[in-house]
Formats: sequence, C-alpha cells, structure tokens
Amino acid sequence: MLSTKKSLFAIVSAFGLTVGLSTATPALSQSSQVLNLYSARHYQTDEALYAEFTKQTGIKINRIEADDNALLERLRSEGKNSRADVILLVDAARLWRAEIEGFFQPIQSKVLDAKIPKNFRSNDIGQGSQWFGFSSRARVIVYNKASMNPSNIDTYEKLADPINKGKVCTRSGSHPYMLSLIGAMYERQGEAKTEAWAKGMVANMARAPKGGDTDQIKAVASGECGVALTNSYYLARLMRSTKPADMQIVAKVGLIWPNQTTSGVHMNIAGGAVASYAPNKAAAIKFLEYLASDSAQQYFADGNNEWPIVKTVKTTNEALNKLGSFKQENISIASIGKNQIYAQKILDRVSYK
Repeated sequence: MLSTKKSLFAIVSAFGLTVGLSTATPALSQSSQVLNLYSARHYQTDEALYAEFTKQTGIKINRIEADDNALLERLRSEGKNSRADVILLVDAARLWRAEIEGFFQPIQSKVLDAKIPKNFRSNDIGQGSQWFGFSSRARVIVYNKASMNPSNIDTYEKLADPINKGKVCTRSGSHPYMLSLIGAMYERQGEAKTEAWAKGMVANMARAPKGGDTDQIKAVASGECGVALTNSYYLARLMRSTKPADMQIVAKVGLIWPNQTTSGVHMNIAGGAVASYAPNKAAAIKFLEYLASDSAQQYFADGNNEWPIVKTVKTTNEALNKLGSFKQENISIASIGKNQIYAQKILDRVSYK
C-alpha cells in the first residue's frame, strides 16, 4: 500500500509524476482507510474536492498525478502489482483506451446508475459500467468578430467549406480532443462524409495545426486565424480572468454553439473508474459516488469551468451561465471513444497533422 510520503516519492520519481497526500486522520479500518488515486486532472481547485471527501469519510487520499499517457504507461508497467484504486482520466478517447487495455473493472452502484446518464458512462454488459463521466465540456467554435461572418461557420461541417479557405486553425488532429470530435462525426455520418470533412479542413488551414486550445483562441483574437475549435472551459477561463490581456482577447472573439439546428454541440467528459486490481475497492466506489454528489459537481463547475454531469445540479459559475444554454449532441461517449481508431486512420489518409 502507498502508505508513506517516502515510498510514494521513491516510486513516482522514475516516472516524472507528482504526488499529493491528504492529511486527514483515517477513521476506518486499515484496509479501507486509504484511497490510492491516479489522476490525470491537474487543477489546483481539485484540492478542495479531495479534502471534502476525506472530511466526510475519514478516508485518506494518496494521490499520484501525471498526464494521461504517463498514467497509462505506469499502469502497464505495474500490471497486477498496481496499487491504484481509482483512475481519473480526461476525454472519451483516453477512457476507452484504458478500458480496452484492461485497467478498469466493472462496478455496480445504484447511486451512479441513477445520477450519471447512460450516454456519459461505458456500456454495461451485465456486470456494471467500467467508467463514469463526472464533468462535461463542449467543443465550440470561436471566431474573429471583425473579420468573420458567423453564418458561414455555424456548424462543424461549414468549417470545411471552401468559403473558409485560409481561415481555419486547430490543434493537432491526433490530439484526443480532436479524435473525439471526429469520432462523433464518424458515428453520425459515416466514414466517407467524415473523410471529406477532414480533407476540407486541411485545405482551409490558416497554418499548420499547433498549440493547445488557448493558443487557438489567442490566434483568432490576433487575426492569425479567422476561426478555430476549442473546448468550452478554455474560453470560460479567459472570460473569468481579470488580466487586461485576457480581457482584450475575449473582447475580440465570438462564440458559436455549432450544429444547433441539426445534431447539436459535441460533448466530451472527464471521468473515473475503479482500477482492475484496486486493493481498496469499497473506498474506490465510495469516492466515485462522492464525485456524483451535488457538492463535488459544484467543484467541477466552479473550479475548472466544466458542466456538471448530474442534471439536477445547477452551477453558480458566472462564465458558464453567461455562455447560455445550447443543444447537446446525443451520442454515447463510449461509441466516440471506440471510433478514435477510425478517426486516426482518416486523419492519416488526408495528412491532417
């Protein structure tokens, strides 16, 4: 068991990971008073989320943080010797990859089944779902208000129209955020139409794909790009900033909820699962159920500008509320994750870097 700071730091130093240890006094038996959390979430506001869980349950959290790829590599290396109880990952593509590699185990929880919509959890083939979404984000379109006509870019499909040649920017097509969007398109309209769209996107690029989502927003504001794709929380983060430079960026860009008269906005998730060889399975399930609680859902919304998955939870995040309501895509996140293989093949064929 990962029981001391010394042993934890010794283990993770070889992997370039960071460790967080809660300090609450355990209140349960030795086998259930600790939770070993492997997390790809790297938001400082999650500290309060974990602290509240320990306060409520007495279960101390040993936390290892790294990006998704590093965590998956660690799990491969550890195999059956892994001490992970809960694994938190970001994006359907990564959750699906971890599922097919056998890193999760199915669980049965009436709490999670009641609170987490079916399209935001893995398929249940009789033993329970293997992973659950706990917060959501939308893949939105941002545009330069001075140079672009919103009616020409109000769907994902229109971004590939020749009218937008030399105006489009995205991050790398092989990034999970893009793979999931393309996986959703593949699910909705099939391979041929999705490939034609990807080819049109390549033809319309203002420059080669590079940077992260915030970089796309900045490039639109500067005029380097006319239009770009970004996850909603990156824009909301800039909207909440009091830095003059960020405020100037927000003033120059407009937001479009794509496909409002057709399929709706592509949604993705951050999610969690009980690890395959979890030594503290009961505590792990309790933690996942806690993530579906009203208070935890509010932490996701207020801390990282994500929408709660639980429909009854109302957010007080002013930036999210200012973005307004919108029609969401109704596609199983599990299907989107599975389709990433086809999405990558399409990208390779059209040289979408």
